[in-house]
Amino acid sequence: MNKSLLVGAVLGAVGVTAGGAVATYSLVGGPKYAEVLAVKPVTETIKTPREECRDVAVTRQRPVQDQHQIAGTAIGAVVGGLLGNQVGGGNGKKIATVAGAVGGGYAGNKVQEGMQARDTYTTTETRCKTVNDTSEKIVGYDVKYDLDGKVGRVRMDEEPGSKIPVRDGKVVVASSEADE
Repeated sequence: MNKSLLVGAVLGAVGVTAGGAVATYSLVGGPKYAEVLAVKPVTETIKTPREECRDVAVTRQRPVQDQHQIAGTAIGAVVGGLLGNQVGGGNGKKIATVAGAVGGGYAGNKVQEGMQARDTYTTTETRCKTVNDTSEKIVGYDVKYDLDGKVGRVRMDEEPGSKIPVRDGKVVVASSEADE
């Protein structure tokens, strides 16, 4: 037998065998699913602002009509002068009257000032502030899978279950990229 004919026959047989294997692989398509090894949800913290209100008691000072306590000073001076006039005689009586008027005026001023400071009223007011409610939202799933003995990772929009579909040798994911 001719050596060329033998080499041609062997090469032809190898070509037919390889072509058949490729055709068979294409028809079968390789593995149709990758096995899921682990799934971890990916979460995002959502902050939702809301207004929180409550009623509080507020104490206020009443408006003062006599800011300089003139009425208290005048009444105190008159009372102090009358009391001072009851003491002593002659020039001492005059000095006691003046001293009583000055002391009474000062005392009357301070008494009226204290009364005005304690003249308060209480009302209820609504006070509001913004607070944030937080919640967790699942935004995807990090999936570890085994495809034909190779371990890969992918982020998916939905939880895959126990298997991930495979097309053209790659896992099929909704809108994420595979990391092989």
